[in-house]
Amino acid sequence: MTGPRPHPGTGQLLHQISAWIDAAPANRDRDPEALLWSRVAKVGEEAGEAVAALIGATGANPRKGTNATLADVERELLDTAGAALLAVEHLRTRDGRPGTAVDAFTRHVRAVAERAGRA
Repeated sequence: MTGPRPHPGTGQLLHQISAWIDAAPANRDRDPEALLWSRVAKVGEEAGEAVAALIGATGANPRKGTNATLADVERELLDTAGAALLAVEHLRTRDGRPGTAVDAFTRHVRAVAERAGRA
């Protein structure tokens, strides 16, 4: 008898999602450079959605008024971070280092903290 399957870690989940995106019918035969461009462009698209949510949450567009919440802003920021990590995962998989985007992010945060004198 086997026990319950362990839940995959965040790095493994990112790798699985990234592989799923690469295997999608529209991407399967795509030029590798075009696929990389689309991954990085997705980060910009998500960042734009975060800005739009902030404009909506603060009512900065008088024509539209307040039409979003700070929870919407947070969700869009997390989508942006996820898209960025998926782009990094895509790059690392191409370089033979699959499943390591979260590790790279952790090292990056530590380096920023050290530069800020907070490590």
